Amino acid sequence: MAVHCTHSRPASARRALLAALCAVLAGTCLAPTVAAARKLTAANWDTAAQRVVVKAGLMSELSPGDFNGAARLTPQAESQALRALTARREATRQESEGPTAPAPAPAVASASTVTLTRFDALLVDQLGLAATAAHVQQTAAAAGLKPPSYFGTEVVARYLGLRYNHPAGEDSLELYPSNTITRAEAAHSFAAVLEQGTWAVEAARETLEGFSLPRYSSSQLAVLRIAVAKIGMPYVWGGTTDATEDGLEHGGYDCSGFAWRVYKVSGFSWGTRILGRTAAEQAGEIAKSARVRLQDVQPADLLFFGAARFGSKATEASVIHEGIALSSDWAIHSSGQGVYVLPLSSGWLAQQFSWARRVL
Repeated sequence: MAVHCTHSRPASARRALLAALCAVLAGTCLAPTVAAARKLTAANWDTAAQRVVVKAGLMSELSPGDFNGAARLTPQAESQALRALTARREATRQESEGPTAPAPAPAVASASTVTLTRFDALLVDQLGLAATAAHVQQTAAAAGLKPPSYFGTEVVARYLGLRYNHPAGEDSLELYPSNTITRAEAAHSFAAVLEQGTWAVEAARETLEGFSLPRYSSSQLAVLRIAVAKIGMPYVWGGTTDATEDGLEHGGYDCSGFAWRVYKVSGFSWGTRILGRTAAEQAGEIAKSARVRLQDVQPADLLFFGAARFGSKATEASVIHEGIALSSDWAIHSSGQGVYVLPLSSGWLAQQFSWARRVL
């Protein structure tokens, strides 16, 4: 489920691994079907998803034979897709449960443009998860984290695997949370929802309604407010900033780059204790006696994942992922869905936990 975050792997191998792990992490990543020799663009990277949503009646081609995936999604097109999705889900529900009261009409995009975060909020609402997103938002706010207004809906949307991680070499296709969503990105999200069915929605509801956070110290708040502010930023291999100051073609973060941003680029004095750039380096530069077990994790600890066990050596092959603890039960990290939140007490993160590092 994690994206490999070391920096020694050849580009071709990294690309293949990123694509494979994206499919595992999101569960519904629709891999581009364009031949490898053909340059993938904002218009054609997800032609399979485009065909799915056209066939399902959620979206239509702008002209015969031209879906125009690079074009901006209009509010009218999103509203049409949400209505069609509501009708499909209602028909499926009535088949299994029998006639009941009709589902509420979907929300309609009222703005002149549909940003990625606005799109995700409307889709999360249509899936019946608005209350779950509100719970996540309110929990983070009550804990003093000062989350952006879209924190809750982005946590839910990315838990559902609605975003696609463009592989290294195609990072220019990534979107920032504030960007207007393209028709191709929207098609990928709608196709993911169609493929998942209701089980994914119920799993997200059950898991995220258990989202809770502790009372933080002032030091923990200083660190975690930065981490939470990056929710929804894309995964970019080697990335350490919001923009392109690090020389990459797009802003964003890989897993250790996210930790580097929070502790090092921020200028926090605590960051001077972190010397290595990769997850393996940061995991291995502390004494074994300083390693923290899963049951002893505290907020703002660095978390390391992979095949390495608690007493083993940290190598680039055995420590492949890194995150930051929001609590002993939740982590924020950058992976296939960008910067987002996952349970630390269950799932891949719990199964592949190696050890933690206390920085504060």
